[in-house]
Amino acid sequence: MTSARRIVVKVGSSSLTTASGGIDPERISALVDVLAAARERGAEVVLVSSGAIAAGLAPLGLKKRPRALAAQQAAASVGQGLLVHRYTEELARHGLTAGQVLLTLDDVTRRSHYRNASQTFTQLLELGVIPIVNENDTVATTEIRFGDNDRLAALVAHLVHADLLVLLSDVDGLYDGPPSRPGTRLIAEVRGQADLAGVTVGSVGSAGVGTGGMVTKVEAASIATGSGIPVVLTSADNAAAAISGEPVGTLFHATGKRRPTRLLWLRHATEGKGALLLDAGAVRAVVERRASLLAAGVTGVQGDFSAGDPVDILDPEGRVVGRGLVNFDASEIPTLQGRSSKDLKRELGAGYEREVIHRDDLVVL
Repeated sequence: MTSARRIVVKVGSSSLTTASGGIDPERISALVDVLAAARERGAEVVLVSSGAIAAGLAPLGLKKRPRALAAQQAAASVGQGLLVHRYTEELARHGLTAGQVLLTLDDVTRRSHYRNASQTFTQLLELGVIPIVNENDTVATTEIRFGDNDRLAALVAHLVHADLLVLLSDVDGLYDGPPSRPGTRLIAEVRGQADLAGVTVGSVGSAGVGTGGMVTKVEAASIATGSGIPVVLTSADNAAAAISGEPVGTLFHATGKRRPTRLLWLRHATEGKGALLLDAGAVRAVVERRASLLAAGVTGVQGDFSAGDPVDILDPEGRVVGRGLVNFDASEIPTLQGRSSKDLKRELGAGYEREVIHRDDLVVL
């Protein structure tokens, strides 16, 4: 942890705002002091910050987080500017510059968008900027939402090749049961799924302004550690100690190796907008040989999707075996399925000779 040279820090709404929903200047100032200290030691820092919707509640006269998506988007529109302005002012005290990065699922699953996001982070960090990342709540629809910033932070950590992910909450670590219940124990280290056996992970934290709970944090830790990135989960009050390597909160040890980043996004940040049914031979080719999916192996199509959308791949029994970015619209698949690439090229043209899903855009689940 002390040798981490690129750190992603995620902070939740409840750690940044007052009980009434407005921004708490003292909390943001304290967090920025911690980030600045990490920069002073030579580490690069990316901050994934919730709080836009929460920050917009008070100016709009709202007493709690609205349920309607349009109302959430309105609050985010007002609050995001206030939130980033506060970060910009606080970072300026340390001679640091903030850069706003707002993401939707499309930005990281569609090939051209993903490449742009990666290049933006690279350039910002090279210029010494601290990226302030949030989901683009103002324009995100239900279908293209990450859903919580814990998962977003884990995926951003992989995208920027981070050495450490720090998840800050209003709870000081992972407990084996509800923290308020007498006799519960803080779990200091998690080295694998076996260490979570018997642990009751409920939704804890502030329900008034946040969307995540301990469940989303454990899931985020699993995404990051499975990709070779250790995770520290603790409270915002312990941020300085966590980044300094002191034994606070819960340390999730890395359990896997880094994977191609786009496939990680595809696995954890998307849902299939439809499905393709495969014959047994195509399933073996895709799952065992990691081959591309050709039209000849497709036996059916479900749902309504467009070229470039993520779709699930089903075996003959209807079980999901993979997910990939499809190269054709759903309406085109019935004409293509079961036919060889040569036949399609001869009858429909060279544009139909390509794979239904290229292996570089496909992940086995």
